[in-house]
Amino acid sequence: MVSDSSSDHSHVAPPRRVALLTLGCARNEVDSEELAGRLHADGWDVTTDGEAADVVLVNTCGFVEKAKQDSIQTLMAAADTGAKVVAAGCMAERYGRELAGSLPEAHAVLGFDDYPEISERLGAVLNGERLAAHTPRDRRELLPITPVARRDTGVVVPGHALPKHLRRRRLAEGPVASLKLASGCDRRCSFCAIPSFRGSFVSRTPEELLAEAEWLAKNGVRELVLVSENSTSYGKDLGDPRLLEKLLPQLAAIEGIVRVRASYLQPAETRPGLVEVIATTPGVAPYFDLSFQHSSEPVLRRMRRFGSTERFLELLASARALAADAGARSNFIVGFPGETRGDVDELVRFLTEARLDAIGVFDYSDEDGTEAATMTGKVSRATIKRRYEKLLSLADELCAQRAEERLGSTVEVLVDTIDDGVVEGRAAHQAPEVDGSTTLVAGDGVDLAALRPGDLVRATVTATEGVDLVAVPVTMVSAAVTGVSGPVTG
Repeated sequence: MVSDSSSDHSHVAPPRRVALLTLGCARNEVDSEELAGRLHADGWDVTTDGEAADVVLVNTCGFVEKAKQDSIQTLMAAADTGAKVVAAGCMAERYGRELAGSLPEAHAVLGFDDYPEISERLGAVLNGERLAAHTPRDRRELLPITPVARRDTGVVVPGHALPKHLRRRRLAEGPVASLKLASGCDRRCSFCAIPSFRGSFVSRTPEELLAEAEWLAKNGVRELVLVSENSTSYGKDLGDPRLLEKLLPQLAAIEGIVRVRASYLQPAETRPGLVEVIATTPGVAPYFDLSFQHSSEPVLRRMRRFGSTERFLELLASARALAADAGARSNFIVGFPGETRGDVDELVRFLTEARLDAIGVFDYSDEDGTEAATMTGKVSRATIKRRYEKLLSLADELCAQRAEERLGSTVEVLVDTIDDGVVEGRAAHQAPEVDGSTTLVAGDGVDLAALRPGDLVRATVTATEGVDLVAVPVTMVSAAVTGVSGPVTG
């Protein structure tokens, strides 16, 4: 009997499908795109839709209590789809076996050391194998104390030194992408547990960053957002603590890139030279994302941080002396142990004088393994709640006032989205997702109907809505390249 050879292909297995769900910060988003690149290279069909996946990989956040709860809820919701569920990311790294024990819905809990073999790990889960849950450890102990001795140690650092044949795989459309400068942190802020599970500070080399930035630009990215736990430390382990000042103009000169934005600046390490480069370099957003956390000296000392209301105001003034319209944002913690009404008054004084474009307010809560969790002088939850609500209300009012100061000014807006004729973008002082946006409306200069995501236009601010601006485009500064969009891989 002659067999029908056409049937030989009927049993070819469809590609395994993995959904990557990302929680937390932009650094996690970059890590997810690294994982996506590895999985795609190994033949997985990578998506962000958990409904039709064989495996749902949740890149969790372990920063504060609310973020941890969001991670748990996402894991439980993923289990309801019937897919295998795997936890990775910061919460998984931080809690490991404890998370696995309390969340039987997760088929595996992986740590950062599993990332290079992520395809094998997920394949094993699909095959019904039970993997031993990650065992947490203080990742600071994995690297030498001396920063310059941390190169080529073989320690896994997410987002660093991918094999030459691999690139991250973009999981979102749009003209903006984060570029990870470094991982980890050497500071010992008393409220923060991040260094214990992210490890000591490690920079990526300029060559690696420039190559990835060029690849992103070729795939339609127009704005690079530089992320890390502490961008002002960039280069100290490479023997040059001023390396960021040299890297920023190089990134801005890449063909197709119209804006480079530095984020996560540590005030105590923000040198005058870096302020000047950010404020005056063409193509670099005059934008200062400064991690103040408080402005009262006694509170800052207990936080193991440096600064004061006056020093912080001087730093902002030095930036505005070079770029009058420079953007500035920061986050603040209220209710830290030992915080008094006088400390709150001092913070209010700073916020009132600082003219920040965006203000994040967090209510203090104890974090496992931090020095602050063991401090005396705890502020009652009722008092923290009252102070938090006061500061939040003040922040909203002050940021709206700052936006109103921009009425009549000229801003350069990068178009992000166009939805039912509504054109949304961001001015140089508006970082993605956290600082508000600018809506472009019709005028005499530029045809709104001709605009596309990725276009950079010069516009006049005509109205404000809270922190958001409304502006009329006047001229096209740089048009987006046609035919490049969507998730891509190198």
